[in-house]
Order: sequence, then C-alpha cells, then structure tokens
Amino acid sequence: MTDRDPLSAVSPLDGRYARYTDPLVPYASESGLIRARVRVEVEYLLALADLDATPLEIDDDQRATLRAVYEDFDDEDAALVKQIETEGTETYDATNHDVKAVEYFLRERLPADLDAEQWLHFGLTSEDVNNLAQRILVKPAVEDVLLPALRDVRDALVELAQTYRDTPMLARTHGQPATPTTFGKEMAVYASRLGRALGRIQWATDGLSGKLAGASGTYAAHHAAYPDVDWPAFALGFVDSLGLDHEPLTTQVNPCDDLATLFGALQGANRILLDLDLDAWLYVSDRYLGQRSVDGETGSSTMPHKVNPIDFENSEGNLSKANSDLDFLAGYVTNSRLQRDLSDSTVKRNIGGALAHCLIGYEKLQRGLGKVVPNEAVMREDLEATPAVIGEAVQTILRREGYTDAYERVKEHTRGESIKMADFEALFADLDVDPAVRDELEALTPASYTGIADELADVQ
Repeated sequence: MTDRDPLSAVSPLDGRYARYTDPLVPYASESGLIRARVRVEVEYLLALADLDATPLEIDDDQRATLRAVYEDFDDEDAALVKQIETEGTETYDATNHDVKAVEYFLRERLPADLDAEQWLHFGLTSEDVNNLAQRILVKPAVEDVLLPALRDVRDALVELAQTYRDTPMLARTHGQPATPTTFGKEMAVYASRLGRALGRIQWATDGLSGKLAGASGTYAAHHAAYPDVDWPAFALGFVDSLGLDHEPLTTQVNPCDDLATLFGALQGANRILLDLDLDAWLYVSDRYLGQRSVDGETGSSTMPHKVNPIDFENSEGNLSKANSDLDFLAGYVTNSRLQRDLSDSTVKRNIGGALAHCLIGYEKLQRGLGKVVPNEAVMREDLEATPAVIGEAVQTILRREGYTDAYERVKEHTRGESIKMADFEALFADLDVDPAVRDELEALTPASYTGIADELADVQ
C-alpha cells in the first residue's frame, strides 16, 4: 500500500482535482470495493444460515458482529486484506487473488463462538461477489453524488431562466442573425433537456442488476451440494436484498447490459452539458455574458485584464473525457470470450475514473453558471443593429393579409443588405393594407419580436 502526496498522484483525479472527486472515494476507491466485497460475503453467509437445508446457525449477536465487520470497515482492515493478497501473513500465504483475500480476512473476523469457515464463499465464483459489489457501489455513487450535482446544475439553469425570462437577445442559426429570443428561454431549453436526462439516469440506476449463479451461471456447485434447494429463488431473494434487480440467466459474468445502459444515460446528460458549455463560451466571447471576477484569481499570465471562461472550458474537457471513457466502458464490459475472460476485471476498475470526470465537469459548470451575468446592454445593442431579423414577422403578417409574394418582397429588400428600420418603414408605406395592419407592422422591433419566449422560460 502506498500513500502518495497529491503532487505525486499519477492521475489528476487524485491530485489536482482531489477536492472535487473526494465524494466518490467511498464508491470508487480500492478500499470501497474491498468493503463492498466484505458486505456481499457477510450477507451471503447470513442468507445461507437462513436456509432450512443448511446446518449453519447464526444467532442475533453473531449476526450483529458479522455485520459490524463491513459497517465499521476502516483503512486498517483494507490494508490487511491487501496484505493477504500481495504479501501474505503469518497465517496465510499471499493469495494473488483479491476476492480470496477477502475470504481469508473474514475467517479472522468470524465470531469466536461461530464455526463457519467452510461456509464462507460457499459455492461462489469471484464474479458472483464482484458483480454485486461493483453495483452496490455504482448505484449510490450515481444516486448520492452525481445526480445531486446534476440537479444543482439544473436548478441554476432554472433560476437563470426565470430571472432573465424577458431579457431579449439576438439568436443565431448557422452562426447568422436570426429571430430574437430571450436569454431566459435559452437557459430553459437546457434545463428542460437536463430534466429529461436526469429521469433517464435514475431509470437506468434503478435497473442495475446482479447475478449469483456460480462458475458458469448454472448453479452447479450449489445444486451438487443441495439439489433440493431452489437456488434461482434463493439468488433472486439475495440479490434483491442488496437493492438490485436479479439477472437470472448469465455465464460466469453478469452480461453488464445494465451498466452499459447507465453509461449511455450519463453520456446523454453529458452531451447536453457539453452543448451548454460551448454556448456559454460563445456568449462570453460575444460579450453577451459577463463574468464576476474572483478575488486573487489570475485570468491570463500576461494579460491582466482578462477574465477567462475557464470553468466552462474545464467542464468541456472533463465531460469530453468522461464520455470517451463511458463509451469505451459500455462497449467493453458487454463482451466476454465464451463464458468469461479476465480483461473485463481491469477495465471495470476504471468506472470510478469515468464517474469522477463527470463530477468534475458538473462542478465546474455549476461554478461557471454562478459567475455569469447577462450583459443586457450589449444584447440590446446587437438587436438594434440587426433590424433585418423582423423580416420574418413582416412577411408572415403580409401572408396573413393575402400577399402571395410576401416572402419574395421582403427578401428583395433585406437579403444580403445592410438594413435599417427606415428601409422597413419605406416598405410599409408602399403597402396596400389597412391602417391597423400598417400600425402593427410599424410597431415591430427586434427587441419586442421574441414571441412567447418569456412564457416558455417558466420551465418546471
């Protein structure tokens, strides 16, 4: 075991960004995984004792003692398990096997009055323990860490949407000036998209499933020892007790389609936030968004005036890295040679890293959103300088009034030209329309041509 200083960390997740990734340590660390394995082994032992077929009996005090092994599991316990695996002890030679090391550790923690060594890991293959341990870590990592961080981002977007619901802003399609919108409505779009993504992540998390079926998924060892026990029913009850769905038909490995679904749901949310990062960066570049400066923070090493959009850029980088990792994981963990190969084991150890990059991306985006302030003066200035955007409204009203050439007429006056409001006024003067219609047209301005954007910004 090593205890590296953050400056010596191989990965920035445990170095530069350790303060952001710390909430994931109980779920993504080696110690967390060992503790989860201990929990699975203990609860399995207790479940065996509940079977009428087995002679194993464990009283309430012994059960409490056993559960305390994983409930009070600490760094010293984790270090001992690792020692049994890599170096050995006076009692055990080095196992060079992480799950077997847990079994030997538990032999040392059994109550003194309980003869149950032979029942530890009874009939199991290591993947029975690992697939369950990994999922009882991934589930709270998503539910207790990632989802709250994502909800914070959504809450920030909802607040921006409602605060700036009627702040007019020039829209751009294909990078060109287009029908105006409001800043609040644009933030509401992201809040709405993220809300749906949150639902997909929760659904995928609720659907995480585990297996307990032995070396080839046939319950062979269990059946050989106790052929009259309904082992699939036992497995269903046990896996359900861990808060997971039961996967009834497997090889040695859980097929991991459930994990792939979760990774895909996280990728979907990340893609929405990447879109937001890019837009926020562009709004800052166009001066539509100002940024509150942070005391003591340096924007540029050579240009003292700069307040760079570093949080959006950092979020973009981390979410891109997360999605690359999640895509790799989803594709890899769903494949296994025949009934099992070992390559998935090392790959699954990187799940925590992917989740950590997600978390950093969410935290940085939340920080960025908390620093931005819409520059309403610049937005209005751009609107006033681009009166051509009311051309859509003009030609639509003229269509309503029966002008079959409305589009062509407005296009002739506006496309590719430097248009002023006076040009529209001249067009209106030549129209054969009722005075009320002319008044309607003359009342059009870029800042007022935002439709019902303010109402749409009231996202729930």
